[in-house]
Amino acid sequence: MNPRYGAKEALIDVDQGPRRRAIIGCHGPWAWTSSAEEIDMLAMALAPEGGRLLCSERPNPQLGPGELLLRVRACGVCRTDLHVVDGELAPVKASIIPGHEVVGVVEALAADVTDFSIGERLGAAWLASTCGRCRYCLEDTENLCDRAEFNGWTRDGGYAELMAVDARFCFRLAPAWTDVEAAPLLCAGLIGYRAWRKACEPRPVRRLGLYGFGAAAHLLAQLAIAEGQEVFAFTRPGDRPAQDLALGLGCVWAGGSSQAPPVPLDAAILFAAAGELVPLALQAVRKGGTVVCGGIHMSDIPSFPYHLLWEERRLVTVANLTRADAVDYLARAARAGVRAHVTTYALRDANRALSDLRSGAFSGAAVLRVGEG
Repeated sequence: MNPRYGAKEALIDVDQGPRRRAIIGCHGPWAWTSSAEEIDMLAMALAPEGGRLLCSERPNPQLGPGELLLRVRACGVCRTDLHVVDGELAPVKASIIPGHEVVGVVEALAADVTDFSIGERLGAAWLASTCGRCRYCLEDTENLCDRAEFNGWTRDGGYAELMAVDARFCFRLAPAWTDVEAAPLLCAGLIGYRAWRKACEPRPVRRLGLYGFGAAAHLLAQLAIAEGQEVFAFTRPGDRPAQDLALGLGCVWAGGSSQAPPVPLDAAILFAAAGELVPLALQAVRKGGTVVCGGIHMSDIPSFPYHLLWEERRLVTVANLTRADAVDYLARAARAGVRAHVTTYALRDANRALSDLRSGAFSGAAVLRVGEG
């Protein structure tokens, strides 16, 4: 029994014909119900044994207080989704639907939601809700909330035709971005922005290194260059497409992750989930430089000599993001003209998209085109 939907999911053949019809709605004193019939949604959910997604038919989500229903148009394919599918982040919810870079149109609203309207385009990100009461929430660090929920990990996410979300954690998107362009901004862009702010906190940064030039790095590079920084891109050894993308975006240098940059860096951000890159990044930054680890999961960091950390170098991490990060970043990215370089897949091809992400088969970001995006 699915605890959120109150019904067993039906696994289906992806080529199956018409599906049964049901009413979208919600229950309780806040109830709002659509007057139109809708087909039960398709979703790509984690298989019971893990390691892959199954195309499933799910009853349409029911809304609780403070929630709205998004008809998903596009959902980015993030490395965090891969960590969930591969079991590196153990799923909290059985048969979870991944996806947290979600662009959709409001289909329904609980009666207590007044900030948005039917038909409005919104984005939903990794952070799905917070308690508002723990010390972290009260200290304006809700990204560290003790009882936080996360789209695509503890709550069903955007690898589906419909998604119920907490309205407080939705964001309006600049009309200049298409749905597929906007989707990667909602995690790759946001986590890159938070990591960049951490990198720039202690001292001015003129030369910035980005290790792992994928979705997050190619978005952040555009913002950093617009801010007047010189960006050095570190890719998988021999990854010419990624290096060409970096140089095409305006990076001053691009090379393999094992290479030393031509000049000392003021700061470096690691988006690659490879712990062995940490000592290399520390070696690449100048005295007083900062290395930021931007991933939610990373392989073990090998031991390294203390002198790499000495001379006031800093090694820090970022965890999740805040709503303030999203508001600030989306405005700055729009002003800077940040554009995602996207490879698109159909919703039913989510397994192929994840496999291509794992193998580095594309440059930039991947997005599932779910609806009209």
